[in-house]
This record gives sequence, C-alpha cells and structure tokens, in this order.
Amino acid sequence: MHPARDLLRHTLATIAYRANHALSGAPVGFASCRAAASSWSAAQVLAHMGDLFDWALSLARGQQEWRVSEPLPWEQEVKRFFASLAAFDAYLAADTVLGVPPLKLLQGPIADALAHTGQIAMLRRVAGAPIGDVNYFRAEISIGQCGPSRGSA
Repeated sequence: MHPARDLLRHTLATIAYRANHALSGAPVGFASCRAAASSWSAAQVLAHMGDLFDWALSLARGQQEWRVSEPLPWEQEVKRFFASLAAFDAYLAADTVLGVPPLKLLQGPIADALAHTGQIAMLRRVAGAPIGDVNYFRAEISIGQCGPSRGSA
C-alpha cells in the first residue's frame, strides 16, 4: 500500500475529471479567450498545465526539467494535456522510486494544475459559455482514470 501515491493519483484523476468538464464543449475561438489583455489565453493556460505534468514526471524521476511550450492548436493541446497527466499517473502507478517526496509533488505542480483548472472554468464564463453545474463530491472519480472521457460534461 502507498497512501501518499494513492492520494496523488486520486488527485490526478480529480484534475482529469474537472478539466474534462471545463474543456469539453468549449466554443470555437475559446483558445484565444483571455480574462484581460495582459493575461494568458486559455490555450496558454492549458499548455502550462501540460508543462506542469511533464515537469512533475521529471521530478518524480529525480530530475528537474522545466520547459515552456508554445500552445498547439486547441484540440491537440487538449490531447497533450491529458497525455502528460496520464504519463505522470502511469509513473506513479508503476511503484518506482520517487526522486522527490510525494507531498512536494502535491504542493508544487499538482496544486498549480488544480488552480489552473479553475482558471479554465472561469474563462469559459468569460467566453459566454459557462460550464454546467456538477456535484464534484458525488462524481465517480477513481484512481487511474486520467483521460479526457471522464463522462463529466
């Protein structure tokens, strides 16, 4: 049993669920939506979220590799985000040695991604296409379910 890993992996599945809810059905042109002229676009936020999980995976492997990605076209960026999230989850599931303490992964890249998921949801409202209500407490979220088709939207 690995309670800390299980918590991390459940948090990743929660991010996948919430992000899927915020990303599904985004209107045409949503990628360029900004809260203000000087703020990141939705595509930049999402690219950063993919970068966070690439970084988390490098940290888990005992490295420190950070990069800033230029956003891909929206659908490709959505796929990249979920792929980076799933790759990190798979590493945690493999029971390999972690290069950093699990709680550092939680307080750094994972918590940052949770905040950015909320930003994407807020940008949906700014874009005039708010996401529907969902009771996240009652959501069917399970460890290992980190793909885009969580059935939330």
